[in-house]
Amino acid sequence: MRIVVTGGAGYIGSHTTALLLEAGHDVLILDSFANAETDVPDRVAAI
Repeated sequence: MRIVVTGGAGYIGSHTTALLLEAGHDVLILDSFANAETDVPDRVAAI
């Protein structure tokens, strides 16, 4: 299933994204990075 995670670069969003990817879902992260680390998508991909 393809899932959009808003705020995916934040703490909760990044952990949710990691779990969804582990479950085999296709995840699209949408985030303004206003209060997030910009390297989170790369770190999630490394998991």
